[in-house]
Amino acid sequence: MTWTVAPEAHDSPAAAALWRAYYTEVSDRWYRLHEGRSTDPDELEREIAADTGTYLAPPGGVLLVARYAGEPAGTAGVRLTDPATAELKRVFLRGELRGRGGARLLVTAAEEHARALGARRMVLDTRHDLVEARALYARLGYAETEPHNDEPYADHWFCKPLAPAPEPEPGT
Repeated sequence: MTWTVAPEAHDSPAAAALWRAYYTEVSDRWYRLHEGRSTDPDELEREIAADTGTYLAPPGGVLLVARYAGEPAGTAGVRLTDPATAELKRVFLRGELRGRGGARLLVTAAEEHARALGARRMVLDTRHDLVEARALYARLGYAETEPHNDEPYADHWFCKPLAPAPEPEPGT
């Protein structure tokens, strides 16, 4: 089985289904930890609809969809916050496909797209209970920093310098 990662419209059917799966997982995880319950279905629908992901559309953003054996498996988004800074958003892999290298591929592809947008650094935020995400970012060279935003559910902020994209060889 093989992975592919490619840009896709933030509102494509595959992207929408993966956004729903992502949001359901992180919301349920938060509510179970803090309130001992799953997300209220009406609240879930409101929150999914409220974050349309338009910030992940060109020219200042991109949404990447990973596929495993041709099936939608995960996402990673990039949006410019200023000309030199890109923010990593919506990094997600379906649970049954974790541990197979897809997250590394998604984040690496997101970094390449951030460089193509002109970014020299990538920032992100995550929650304390998302220990797997924090471990992934540390393995990929992200360092914990001071907060760079005021997201209400963010507990940890990370940054990674992005080396410039290599220049093409002459004659290629």
